[in-house]
Amino acid sequence: MATMVIRHPVVDYGSWRAVYDEVAPLRDRHGCTAERVLRDADDPETVLVLHDFPTLDGARSFAADPGLKAAMQRAGVAGPPRIEFYAE
Repeated sequence: MATMVIRHPVVDYGSWRAVYDEVAPLRDRHGCTAERVLRDADDPETVLVLHDFPTLDGARSFAADPGLKAAMQRAGVAGPPRIEFYAE
């Protein structure tokens, strides 16, 4: 199993969340099996997202998908995302 961790600021959490929910099929296409969205306790416009995948290749392919970049722009991601991968 692999986990993809994404941290980034957003302009407006509500707007970001609507786009995040809308792109669930994109996550599914890459094999995402679980997700979790957390907001920074001191800055609720900073989000931490955890996505689980059966393989590291699936996580990396999702991160490289142009649809993810487009969704982030449309959602109002306010800075470069920090993306990390972890494997069991």
